[in-house]
Amino acid sequence: MAKVLLAGESWVSAVVDHKGYDAFPHTQVHIGCAKFLEVLRKAGHDVTHLKSHDVAEEFPLTRQELDNYDVIILSDIGSNTLLLPPQVFEDGRPTANRFTLLKEWVHDGGGLMMAGGYLSFQGFQGMANYAGTAIEEILPVNISRWDDRKETPEGISGHLTTHDHDIVNNLDDTWPILLGYQILEPKEDAHVLAEIEGNPLLAIRTVGQGRTLAFASDISPHWAPEEFMSWNGYQTLFDNCVTWLAR
Repeated sequence: MAKVLLAGESWVSAVVDHKGYDAFPHTQVHIGCAKFLEVLRKAGHDVTHLKSHDVAEEFPLTRQELDNYDVIILSDIGSNTLLLPPQVFEDGRPTANRFTLLKEWVHDGGGLMMAGGYLSFQGFQGMANYAGTAIEEILPVNISRWDDRKETPEGISGHLTTHDHDIVNNLDDTWPILLGYQILEPKEDAHVLAEIEGNPLLAIRTVGQGRTLAFASDISPHWAPEEFMSWNGYQTLFDNCVTWLAR
């Protein structure tokens, strides 16, 4: 099975509770991908989760480090966090461009997935800011230069566009509801496996010797509600995605 690195899918909340005259500040780390990690590990994959606040310092900065993995997943982690390690942001020293490294790694046989969210693709107010980067070059989708989210609080279902692929040939035609997604444009050589409201929901692409995959919605709440995450196809879908990316 695949050796996987998941970067992102966590956040830190700083809260002040006011009780009359007294205030109590506290912080809490939230892990959004617990279910996702559970199903991939249950499927037999070796998954390392790099929390968002650790990504800048600990995400691979060399090809040798990247080569320890078969699949890299970026989910809800903005481009700044990857492009500004402490050597650059704190010390003002040049270092490797992780996006260029990932592009070369994929061309040489690596598998890269990006999942949707407020800090994926272009994201909330454009803050994820992957448009125009080496990551966009290798993904199966083109990314807008503006906020690309579409909120669907009423719940919208994705549906397969084909059964003729290993990722989707054992999945339901119509999927449980999602509460939002990114509006993306498939590249000419991409293969769209599922759509949502006429937009690509799941798209794949071969890049050199490697493979890339874009999932336009979230792997965890809020866009992925309980209906989607408790679906018996949830594990199958993402197990198949990782297996395909890892060849």
